[in-house]
Amino acid sequence: MPKRSHPTTRTFRFRPRERSPSATQTRTFKRRAPADPAYRRVGRLIWRGGLMLVALGLLVSIALVLPWRWLTPPTTAFMLRDQIANSRQIDHRWVAWKDMSPYLPIAVVAAEDQKFPRHHGFDFEAIVEATREHRGRMRGASTISQQVAKNLFLWPGRSLVRKGLEAWLTALVETLWSKRRILEVYLNVAEFGPGIYGAGAASETFFQRSPSRLNLRQAALLAAVLPSPRRMSAARPSAYVDRRAREIAAWVRKLGGPQYLSDL
Repeated sequence: MPKRSHPTTRTFRFRPRERSPSATQTRTFKRRAPADPAYRRVGRLIWRGGLMLVALGLLVSIALVLPWRWLTPPTTAFMLRDQIANSRQIDHRWVAWKDMSPYLPIAVVAAEDQKFPRHHGFDFEAIVEATREHRGRMRGASTISQQVAKNLFLWPGRSLVRKGLEAWLTALVETLWSKRRILEVYLNVAEFGPGIYGAGAASETFFQRSPSRLNLRQAALLAAVLPSPRRMSAARPSAYVDRRAREIAAWVRKLGGPQYLSDL
């Protein structure tokens, strides 16, 4: 009897599926950063608030100064103060640069600020000199640009706050206006007598002539009273005012006359 063949038995081996390293998920646990202390958060808020205030102050300052580069200022802070404090009518009329005698701008520059065409709003040499002399007034250290900023926007006084505002506004005036415009505005807002503001009102009141017809002597007299226009008179000059006017006229000639301001 033939032998029965047994069926062949196949053995299957199951290999575990290998995972590639990329398929292996590795969990990483990050430590949570500790929360900022309260004082740091407050500090950041104060810093941001400060920056916003500075930006707002800059925009307001520019909006206050820039329009008068082209527009005629209807009045000034000093005129308003004079009207309210002394209850009197202000004599003021605007005169354009082209309608002024060429002697008037150079006389005022010779008397008040001979470095006006060259400085950028501040005469630091004059400030140092005035500080060393310890005089009671700082008129000699104040430039025409500073006086424009003070007359237009501020009030009399020597407090640190007012001086700081004056310096800031002076820098803006010098940046946003031309030199000619600064001098033109100054000649129209400076006080030349009690309640008399601007060269237009002054020339007609004191000399009965338009500012375009002023000669060097008359322009020098107007410039001579600028430090104290309520005590000194261009129409009836004292010995001091007369001597001061002659000195100013001499300085005008030394500077080269109206040609000194030709590049403004």
